[in-house]
Amino acid sequence: MVNKEKHVEKHIALKKFESKKRMRQHKQLSSGRPTILYLVCAAAFFSLLLFAIQSSFFSGSFYSDPNSESIRVLSNFQSTLQQCVNNRGLGLTAHIIDHCQLILKYPEGTTSNWYNAQFKIFEPLEYKYDVCEAILLWEQYRNMTTVLTREYLDARPGGWEDYAPLRIAQLGTKKCTNKTLCEENLNILLPGKPPFHPRQFRTCAVVGNSGDLLKTEFGEEIDSHDAVFRDNEAPVNQKYAKHVGLKRNFRLVVRGAARNMAPILNGSDDEVLIIKSLTHREINAVIKTIPNPVYLFHGIVLRRGAKGTGMKSIELALSMCDVIDIYGFTVDPGYTEWTRYFSAPKKGHNPLQGRAYYQLLECLGVIRIHSPMRSKRIQDWSDVPSKEMISQAHAAALRLKRSQEGEAADLGQFGSCKVWGNVDRDKGGPISGSPDMSDVRKYSNYSKWEVMPFESLRKEAQDHYEQMQGVSLYKMDGNKLDDLVCVKHS
Repeated sequence: MVNKEKHVEKHIALKKFESKKRMRQHKQLSSGRPTILYLVCAAAFFSLLLFAIQSSFFSGSFYSDPNSESIRVLSNFQSTLQQCVNNRGLGLTAHIIDHCQLILKYPEGTTSNWYNAQFKIFEPLEYKYDVCEAILLWEQYRNMTTVLTREYLDARPGGWEDYAPLRIAQLGTKKCTNKTLCEENLNILLPGKPPFHPRQFRTCAVVGNSGDLLKTEFGEEIDSHDAVFRDNEAPVNQKYAKHVGLKRNFRLVVRGAARNMAPILNGSDDEVLIIKSLTHREINAVIKTIPNPVYLFHGIVLRRGAKGTGMKSIELALSMCDVIDIYGFTVDPGYTEWTRYFSAPKKGHNPLQGRAYYQLLECLGVIRIHSPMRSKRIQDWSDVPSKEMISQAHAAALRLKRSQEGEAADLGQFGSCKVWGNVDRDKGGPISGSPDMSDVRKYSNYSKWEVMPFESLRKEAQDHYEQMQGVSLYKMDGNKLDDLVCVKHS
């Protein structure tokens, strides 16, 4: 009986144990379901959040690159530029790398016979350019003064002591601690303020010296321009009149050609001579015997595809003219020498690379190329990007450049002015000349430019002067876009 009761108690205890075990399992199961549910919900929420972030990123609402609009404008400009080169490029084609970088290529089968003795290689047939840098450079030139003036030397730090000696050969010193020493050499060709103004002329012709000019009859067309720019010793006479015209307003000369200015001018009293690099006593002695205005060129010196006096003539013209037509700057592919229309061939700069760079400038709206290599001359220039598109691309390139350099995008038109000077517009210094000028020099044509009344400028030049608030822009150093010397005229 006792054993039976013990067995019953043991059975009841076992039942209670199993019951408690089932209850614990039930509780564990019940407590695990919410955890799994929470995990599922969390995973779903994370997926939705990730999808929203990705959608916002690609739509631009969650994250927006501050330069994206500038890049879009420049990319569109590159496409138009590419079409322009392909249509007008004298065989060249444009290949886009990104919104700024572009490669110009010559067609297959072009033979490069141009040997670069410095690097001991034949020049390549493709050239890479930074369009953003190019458009900033050349639009800056439209607003710049490209003649050395007294106001520049006065405003530039160390202008007389350090910079002026660099423009005078055979000086015998690297510093002008005595300002009079440099003035004696520069006065004869140093105006007090800019003698020429942006937008002073509507149309200008820049005439190179290529032998291709003998295949043309551009003479009358060249002479129809408001001003004509020529290089070095290129002759202007009846022998070549039908090819290059007879009009002569400006001539950019290197130092060697400057020594022979009198026969080059051949009685042309009005033609303005601008010396490309340096002056010295020998040149000054020649200047004193002629009535022509003579100045020193002051421009930007950057490494670029097209070099030489012709390139500087374009830079000079751009600082004065609205529209620039160039003649005599193309040669056929494969030339190993520059042919000249008035003399024997002469070794010069690589014509292929130069032609590529000129083509880039045409499609940037800087110049218009005239060449016998174009059997059908397109005179409406409809392939060139519009002024509005060029202006938008320039603004975008400027915003992008300043953003990359950590500068404010709204610095205004004088954001690159590192040095400021002031001068009274009506008292900008003496007219170029020196006390020991000859009689012919005393009655020179300097006054035609340097004392010209502001009111006599064409309306576009006056409007531009007012828009620029009477400020003249000069380049301070040669290898950078920035660092301008800006002189305010009261």
